[in-house]
Amino acid sequence: MILPWHQYLLGVLLILAGVNHFRKPKMYERIMPPYIPAHATMVLLSGIAEMLLGFMLLNKDTQSIAAWGIIAMLIVFFTVHIHMLQDEKAAMKLPKWVLILRIPLQFALIYWAYQYV
Repeated sequence: MILPWHQYLLGVLLILAGVNHFRKPKMYERIMPPYIPAHATMVLLSGIAEMLLGFMLLNKDTQSIAAWGIIAMLIVFFTVHIHMLQDEKAAMKLPKWVLILRIPLQFALIYWAYQYV
């Protein structure tokens, strides 16, 4: 089965996002809520998870598992978005409207991933 281009796009975006966790880990550590332990480790683990789920989404046999994993991961990432809205240091000088816009964008990404369940 040939995968539609938008499924490839989501998979590649996740892979690139995961790679970025290794390129700029300090950026991700700064945005993590303080109640999450071991920030450096969690950044690397979430990067690995994003890459793994991205590759899994590109495989017909694992795309459904990947889609559910992506949805779960995106739900967990809401904690980061909310933390960034509440903490100016974590917001990295992004305008408030950008931080607010990320919430509905997260729902759109969840819906996008749901298409492959």
